[in-house]
Amino acid sequence: MIAAFPMYDRPEAAATWDRLWQLFRDAYGDGPQQLTRDADLWDVWQNPDLLLAQTCGFPYRTRLKDKVALIGAPDHGILEAPAGHYCSVIVAHRRYEGQNLTALDGATLAYNEPLSQSGWAAVWRHFDQHGVRIGPRIQSGSHRESAQMVAHGAAEFAALDIISWKLMERYDDFALELRVIDMTAPTPALPFISACYHDVERIQKALHDAIQALTLGQRRKLYLQGLVTLPQSSYEAVPNPPAP
Repeated sequence: MIAAFPMYDRPEAAATWDRLWQLFRDAYGDGPQQLTRDADLWDVWQNPDLLLAQTCGFPYRTRLKDKVALIGAPDHGILEAPAGHYCSVIVAHRRYEGQNLTALDGATLAYNEPLSQSGWAAVWRHFDQHGVRIGPRIQSGSHRESAQMVAHGAAEFAALDIISWKLMERYDDFALELRVIDMTAPTPALPFISACYHDVERIQKALHDAIQALTLGQRRKLYLQGLVTLPQSSYEAVPNPPAP
């Protein structure tokens, strides 16, 4: 079996993610000794030996929903979105401080990848709803690289997963060059998934118990306060954008 938490597993918090995994193994009674890191995401998500991983809502609803079991969504414990949900922050260089979304009309967007809910789908819908045009689009490869492109002047704005952004604010000096211009509406947070043949309720209980066994400081470090059970339909209800 394999397990991975690739979406927020930064080096600064790796030891805490490892602690969560050991607590899960204790509660579940089985599982790999270590988390899988630096593997191709699609190889992880579609692996028939997958015990537990986290994916993004866009690939889940478009490609994975009939191939994996939905375990639940994280309660991030943030004020910007309810439990089980998250949103995108739209960031621009600090020279845009005090300006609103219309200042980005026709501006160049750095986005992480075409199947990203927070980096592409959410910003596409938000701009469309507000009648603001997205200009040229540059694919960066990750939220962190999108933010760096904006900080260094290679793009004018980016839409970042709010948890990724909070981690950048905590750990990355380049975040000082950026300002939040707006936020998108909340959508279901990045889902935890497993191979479709696993016992969902058993995994849910073990993950819930593992999260609660962390200290408060550890949960805050991971922006992970609990597990929320969401139906598949909540992800399916989110609109799909055109390709960038």
